[in-house]
Amino acid sequence: MAGSTRGAALGRALLGDRGRCLSSCGVLAVCTPKQRPPAPAPILSQQARPFLHLAAPLMGNKRMEYSEARVMGYSMKQMYNVVANVESYRLFVPWCNSSRVLSHRKGLMRAELEVGFSPLVERYISEISLSPHQIRAVCNDGRMFNHLETLWRFGPGRPGQPDTCTLDFSVSFEFKSILHSRLATLFFDEVVKQMVTAFEAQAKKLFGPQAEVLPRQRLQAARCG
Repeated sequence: MAGSTRGAALGRALLGDRGRCLSSCGVLAVCTPKQRPPAPAPILSQQARPFLHLAAPLMGNKRMEYSEARVMGYSMKQMYNVVANVESYRLFVPWCNSSRVLSHRKGLMRAELEVGFSPLVERYISEISLSPHQIRAVCNDGRMFNHLETLWRFGPGRPGQPDTCTLDFSVSFEFKSILHSRLATLFFDEVVKQMVTAFEAQAKKLFGPQAEVLPRQRLQAARCG
């Protein structure tokens, strides 16, 4: 033991504070302060995200609406008849491939319509309610649309011009799935925004050129004269 004690004292004298006795047997070693192992570098993993998940915030199902009002050089009755003749939609409505009336009783019509725009074709049943100054159509069983409603209103045109009318058109729609929602812009531009123009062109085909729609100011001046 005396030798061990002297060895330990000699080690401390030679090594100072860095020397320590590591065992009761007098084994001498140099100790360095313990160092923590370096933290592992963060693993930059890119989790696989499906394309549809990435696209969802941009194309997610969202109801879209559009409305338009025009003063037409046709009477209220003439424009009403054009809109109410659902059977002929396939002849002039944009992208309408077929239109077939399934049932018709007073104030209510049920029709099957098919709208085709690449790459999909949608066939649906439309419930159409008819009143003297309004026609409203609602899709109730579409595979593509979660919601589709169109509304036509017919009002007087310019004062003193019974052969004119004010035509109000509005539509709201929402696709059921994200994939179908990718077609929202196409449907909006190619079908919805061209609707009133298409019905105006059909009225011209049936009834001839529009009556001249005089500005209100000119009508008042003519009355004062």
